Amino acid sequence: MTLEILTSDLLGPVRHGFFTRKGGASSGIYRGLNCGLGSTDQREAVQINRSRVAAAMEVPAENLSAVHQVHSADVLVITEPSQERPRADAMVTNVPGLALSILTADCQPVLFSDPDAGVIGAAHAGWRGTLDGVLEATLEAMEGLGARRENIAAVIGPTISQRAYEVGPEFFDDFVMQDDSYARFFANGVNGRYQFDLPALGLHKLRQAGAGHAEWTRHCTYSDAEKFYSYRRATHAKEADYGRLISCIRL
Repeated sequence: MTLEILTSDLLGPVRHGFFTRKGGASSGIYRGLNCGLGSTDQREAVQINRSRVAAAMEVPAENLSAVHQVHSADVLVITEPSQERPRADAMVTNVPGLALSILTADCQPVLFSDPDAGVIGAAHAGWRGTLDGVLEATLEAMEGLGARRENIAAVIGPTISQRAYEVGPEFFDDFVMQDDSYARFFANGVNGRYQFDLPALGLHKLRQAGAGHAEWTRHCTYSDAEKFYSYRRATHAKEADYGRLISCIRL
């Protein structure tokens, strides 16, 4: 089956893709393109899937850079291929031929590009990383490689939408304690709960930080089981594990 790759005009000439679950070798609850080395899927199937992604990005498999994601605001500068996965949640590079890859299953995958400066970035931005500043830290790291913030395009890929993201009052309190204006990213739900708009917060943070262009592809991971993996959907279905989507960008 052919891979399905979502792209954005904002990222223009830079090769990139938000890969859906279609076209992979995994089966069962992981059916499709599960690229999560941390999942309990068969490792051989995951490696086949990752090799297909590398081929689609036109890089050797060893040039598919990755990090061990921990919901932090830590950013790494990648200068050479490595099979190590250091703990961090974003990467930047100005080295042609290196593909930066992020895994998600409801969190925001965010791809960045300043094509004039030849600098790219990729970030894993769940609610904690977004609140703690991973998006701003990625922009700053790109500037350190010569990018200009006003020239950077940032695109949020498939993530959980507000209508699917129910949270409790303690979650709401964490946000408004940091900034009471964050209340606007919550809508009243049922039984005292709220519906949280993660991509709206991501766009706000990117624009407030001075990114030249920012958009969300408007794909909801929870709501489309044929295309996307979703941690929350798997939890609601009482499944033992869940697949991970991959998003990549390269110069």
